[in-house]
Amino acid sequence: MLNIGSYTFQSRLMLGTGKFEDFTIQKQAVDVSETEILTFAVRRMNIYEPNQPNFLEQLDVSKYTLLPNTAGAQTAEEAVRIAKLAKASGLCDMIKVEVIGDMKTLLPDPIETLKASEILLEEGFHVLTYTSDDVLLAKRLQALGVHAIMPGASPIGSGQGIINPLNLSFIIEQSDVPVIVDAGIGSPSDCAYAMELGADGVLLNTAVAGAKDPVKMAEAMKLAIEAGRLGYEAGRIPKKRYANASSPFEGIST
Repeated sequence: MLNIGSYTFQSRLMLGTGKFEDFTIQKQAVDVSETEILTFAVRRMNIYEPNQPNFLEQLDVSKYTLLPNTAGAQTAEEAVRIAKLAKASGLCDMIKVEVIGDMKTLLPDPIETLKASEILLEEGFHVLTYTSDDVLLAKRLQALGVHAIMPGASPIGSGQGIINPLNLSFIIEQSDVPVIVDAGIGSPSDCAYAMELGADGVLLNTAVAGAKDPVKMAEAMKLAIEAGRLGYEAGRIPKKRYANASSPFEGIST
């Protein structure tokens, strides 16, 4: 089970709800993924216009925990304002803190991210913080008391997969809170790799929504996360430089 603050989940897959071709495909992908957490940008919600199209309208949101995010924020103040808007709308007391520092790479601003996380923790939010694979920043965030750390595998939407497994493994090793790999996932093998490294979960969107068959890809991601977690828990054999026979040579007649 995945424990985030006072919340408990069976699934370790978090799914974004944007970028799907239409609501029907989105619903089918969400259903087959068996995710329990749906994330979305608060700025894309028509919170005050219920008659406008809503990208969650095809989903029975009572079945899910909604994880609004502060995408679009470039300062801590913006992120806090967006988070408070989401909470006031009755969506959830969980928030994914996302403060972008560079609009070309879409990498997070470490200083503003740290500041926003601290303020929102003081406001009583369950804070899940999106960050780069900066090991020391992850350590600072944990010291603040965030409920989950969400390091990017690679730049958002790039599909490059895990480009720095060493740093990711350091973050996982030092963390006492869940580590959710977020951003840059491109294939099921990326999910399996993240889980084999010891990550507690994976959040993705583009890899599913942008696939030729989003529904099949959603199922593939689900299975990859399950397989990767089982592999991590089972404990892989150590890598060796030379061959090691599967059957012993002792007792073989010559």
